[in-house]
Amino acid sequence: MRMCRTISFNSWNEYFKAPFGALDVNQGADIRVNTNEEVYSICLVITKEDENLNSKEIRRIPLVRKEENIYECKIEPLLVPAVYYYYFEVEVMRNGYNQKIFYGKVKQNGESCEYDFDNLIKYQLTVYEESEVPAWFKEGVLYHIFVDRFNNGNKTGKPSNPKKNSFIYANWEDDPMYIKDENGDIIRWDFYGGNLKGIINKLRYLKKLGISIIYLSPVFESSSNHKYNTGDYKKIDPMFGDEDIFEELIEKANAKEISIILDGVFSHTGADSIYFNKFNNYHSKGAYDNVDSPYRSWYAFDDSKVGYKCWWGIKDLPNVDELEHSYMGYIIKDEESVLNKWTKMGVKGWRLDVVDELPDEFVTEFKKELKNSETDSVLIGEVWEDASNKISYGQRRKYLLGKQLDSAMGYPFRKGMLSFLKGEIASYELNDLYMEMKENYPPEAFKSNLNLLGTHDVRRVKTELNNDKEMVKLAVLAQMTFEGVPYIYYGDEAGLEGDKDPDNRRTYPWKNEDSEMIDFYRNSIQTRHRVKPLLNGETNFIYTSDNDVFAYERFLRENEEDNCLIVINRSDNYKHIDFDFEYDLLDEIGIKYTPGDYGVTLEKENGKFVVDIGPKSFMMFKMKSIQE
Repeated sequence: MRMCRTISFNSWNEYFKAPFGALDVNQGADIRVNTNEEVYSICLVITKEDENLNSKEIRRIPLVRKEENIYECKIEPLLVPAVYYYYFEVEVMRNGYNQKIFYGKVKQNGESCEYDFDNLIKYQLTVYEESEVPAWFKEGVLYHIFVDRFNNGNKTGKPSNPKKNSFIYANWEDDPMYIKDENGDIIRWDFYGGNLKGIINKLRYLKKLGISIIYLSPVFESSSNHKYNTGDYKKIDPMFGDEDIFEELIEKANAKEISIILDGVFSHTGADSIYFNKFNNYHSKGAYDNVDSPYRSWYAFDDSKVGYKCWWGIKDLPNVDELEHSYMGYIIKDEESVLNKWTKMGVKGWRLDVVDELPDEFVTEFKKELKNSETDSVLIGEVWEDASNKISYGQRRKYLLGKQLDSAMGYPFRKGMLSFLKGEIASYELNDLYMEMKENYPPEAFKSNLNLLGTHDVRRVKTELNNDKEMVKLAVLAQMTFEGVPYIYYGDEAGLEGDKDPDNRRTYPWKNEDSEMIDFYRNSIQTRHRVKPLLNGETNFIYTSDNDVFAYERFLRENEEDNCLIVINRSDNYKHIDFDFEYDLLDEIGIKYTPGDYGVTLEKENGKFVVDIGPKSFMMFKMKSIQE
């Protein structure tokens, strides 16, 4: 990479590329380049990968000189949804020779720089088919419940239908642990006894908190506490309840305007299942030792030590062939398929576990059938990276192009925000991370992205931030004012701590909650719903003059009176920041968090707004446009 400036271009600036970000299949874009020295020609080159990820040139568009140092062209609609890439090929005179030089993207942001062709970093251009996500999801707040650890609704307080050879904790407050043999294999599953009745009994609490979506960890019959080794997709686990109780949960949740989303684990089943039946615990012709089993074709048997292909080598999780005809019918297409059975019962969406292990065709067919079964439904995928350009098993995935996912797990949001709050990255680096995602994601996908701070697979946010409540509050406030759907992992709002699995799966601390944090979450959620731009507005990330201060604007294009400025100071020091805005008044509104005796002030000096913000503080201001 060379920081030469023969041309200037920045894909994050609509002066250079309009519109910003991803394009609908029928939408074109206007491109403008500024030149800083004499050039012979500039071409925009668009490429697309083949199935082996080899880059192929598909369009070459000459830029036309409009003014002395300005060149322009138009990208006509690309028509086929895909992830495209582009760069600039420039002809110049150097050292007495006519040379071709190449301009691509600076790795960290939208600006351009000169590269050798072999090291060229191209700009990504996502082209998608429009797929509208229902408002109940985009404007909702999601609460993730790990069922065994949330609440036991039995009057006796004892678990329902305890499993054979299982370990039941003596007290709800006990710390979770695994019981393993010398090889590290789990030999006895541990349970607390949380169940669906327990969730029903806490619906009032969740509604008061501000929750409108409940995402349940797997609820189907399984030998484990987490249920990711499915035993029977069409049966509720007896420790959790039965179909009648599940229907009661849906009915009572819907009465409180709370939607239910299920976790679908379809890349593998359990070895202890009606389908595989390795341990003969089911009265079925399991595939493990019966070649005539109706499920035999779902699995791949081999001469390995285990004897069959497993998910990540875990012998308790035999892999399935997701595209096998009878499996596709059983899970997706049959009238009484797994998808249709539970969706028709009132489930409003599914989260696909390890979606990068599922073939594109499976995900596409799942989405198609889901929308046929319930048009107002959503499909979420477990993706840990930027979901727009994920590569899995040598293939560029198509998650956000319109026919697959409505939403993805927002691990990049978590990684960026926690890294910033821990002082690992500067505010401009956090801006860059979020801007790149906003550029790559279709607008509906970005507004539907699940902005999470914790899940059952990572350390709890309180532990991650070294039990610093002030920092946790800043993370929560950012989550509740950010574009996308806030995602709360059960117990985070109650002050639960937890290191890696199983410690991050502690029971909800009923009667021992941090009531201050619960009130803080509730008030933050209420503000999100009260201030319209926070619910469904756009975002403008602001590069501040201080690495410790992160700021962004949320706004509605049709109503500038509701614009707001959000400012977060992570440091232990008072900060004095100026903002250059064309606004005549900024009022303090909504949520404000200023620990200690420090205040937050804002005044106008020499045409600029100056914010004085205390240590570890957050503030939001309402911004009014200058009246003509």
